[in-house]
Amino acid sequence: MAYVALVIILALIQYLFFIAMVGKARGKYSVNAPATSGHEIFERIYRVQQNTLEQLVIFIPSIYLFGLYVHAPAAAGIGLFFLLGRAIYYKSYVTDPATRGTGMLIGFFAFTILMLGALIGIILELV
Repeated sequence: MAYVALVIILALIQYLFFIAMVGKARGKYSVNAPATSGHEIFERIYRVQQNTLEQLVIFIPSIYLFGLYVHAPAAAGIGLFFLLGRAIYYKSYVTDPATRGTGMLIGFFAFTILMLGALIGIILELV
């Protein structure tokens, strides 16, 4: 489970990076708190951070449970795809929101596999 824990920590570090980018964008584009709008690039960076937060709520329990009930190294490997998807999503969304699909799909498929795999693993444990 150490690999799973490592990927979870990497996901949290990535999220902290997104938070830092929001703070930096606030200063660069003069969007004072508590405002969440005011400059298009700031809003894109802010949306990446918020969308990532929404997905971490699904990702973290899913990777943990997949690792616990199915296979920890596989969970970590799939989890790395989630991180890759989030990185691609960040880059593409900030550049041109219309191109965010690839990153979104990579992350979506990763956490969906983790969630469904965990569900199957738990069910098999129970029967």
